Amino acid sequence: MAEPAKTAPAATEAKEIAEAATKEWRPFTTLRRAVDRLVEDFDRDFWRASLRRPFSEFDLGGTATVPAADVVETDKDYKVTLELPGMAEKDIDVKVTNHAITVTGEKKEEKEEKRKDYYVSERRYGSFRRSFELPAGVNSDAIAASFANGVLTVTLPKTADAQKAEKRISINVG
Repeated sequence: MAEPAKTAPAATEAKEIAEAATKEWRPFTTLRRAVDRLVEDFDRDFWRASLRRPFSEFDLGGTATVPAADVVETDKDYKVTLELPGMAEKDIDVKVTNHAITVTGEKKEEKEEKRKDYYVSERRYGSFRRSFELPAGVNSDAIAASFANGVLTVTLPKTADAQKAEKRISINVG
């Protein structure tokens, strides 16, 4: 009995490889689809997403969920400065616990405007919590905080041992 005729294996393999290559390797098409999805998602959900932001994003009027902070070391102390615009002293709490200092605060803002032809009522609430590890040599009993013009400054005085003058070590050329 005669066997049925077969197509040449080399021809079918080459055709399959060519089809697979054209399906997989289309970088510009893939890039275009990704950009199209990004633009569609932005256009479709931008306004809805901005109206349903969680409370944690309604911070101090900016875009970050924690206030900006600077830490500076001097010979006698460390100073931690936090920017808290629009907040009052009564809305801020500073605590020292277990080798850390924690600053927490909550901002509540309500705005209401009534005019003849319109009425606007806005409420924004948000809270933050920021912790800093206390460096070695801090006198935790003498920590002080001050608040003025939207800036909180926490002063962490160094102990007497930590304030000792540094000693210069000479380098021997060998």
